[in-house]
Amino acid sequence: MEGMGGMARRGAAAHVFVDSVDAPVLDEIDRHHLDRVLRLRPGQSVSVSDGAGSWRLCAYTGAGRVDPVADVAFEPRVEPAITVGFALTKGDKPEWAVQKLTEVGVDVVAPLLSARSVVRWEPDKAARNSERLGRVAREAAMQSRRVWLPEVRPVVPFAEAVAGAGAVADGVAAAPPALAEPGGVALSLDHPTVFVGPEGGWSGEELDLGLANVSVGSTILRAETATLAVGIVLTAVRGGFVGIHDE
Repeated sequence: MEGMGGMARRGAAAHVFVDSVDAPVLDEIDRHHLDRVLRLRPGQSVSVSDGAGSWRLCAYTGAGRVDPVADVAFEPRVEPAITVGFALTKGDKPEWAVQKLTEVGVDVVAPLLSARSVVRWEPDKAARNSERLGRVAREAAMQSRRVWLPEVRPVVPFAEAVAGAGAVADGVAAAPPALAEPGGVALSLDHPTVFVGPEGGWSGEELDLGLANVSVGSTILRAETATLAVGIVLTAVRGGFVGIHDE
């Protein structure tokens, strides 16, 4: 169920991210968006968040400024953290995937290069595109009223993405990722990190790493469709909206 905080943010005319919720100051892009694009009127409600769980309601005062009208609230992260990785695809599909994964509540988005990836970004382009994907995630988090900004990782080769997914944090090694692959087990929170391969599928070497395989369904999906399906199912199960039953 949606909490009171989510309902309050849903009722706001806009949701923006700021460096500090104690003294919220909008950046130039957000000021323009509220003033010139949304054309907010003085007195309309705006929620602000620091992207790390803290947020509060404010009143729009005009000229791209907001004044707090409520105390600062904090929402802890939802556990377990959900990570969805996907092999790069053509055109604007990576942006679409990041946008939709952010909207449904995925915590970490990990673009990667697999052996059969058709798209290859040179270092300069990878840096520019990674920055762009971060902006896409921020805009999608504003639209979906999130108070935790997702982490969008830099594009790395498959082996590096696997190693990063299983990195040690606070002395505890994370579970390795599972691979979306026909014939795998059903998606569940037993595998909160899932990587989706390219249209041509994972290579034999990638499959031979011994990672768990999870199924995204009985039909053949486009890579971007499978990516979104993984995010939707895992976040829905975590949120208690759907249950997974053993047969």
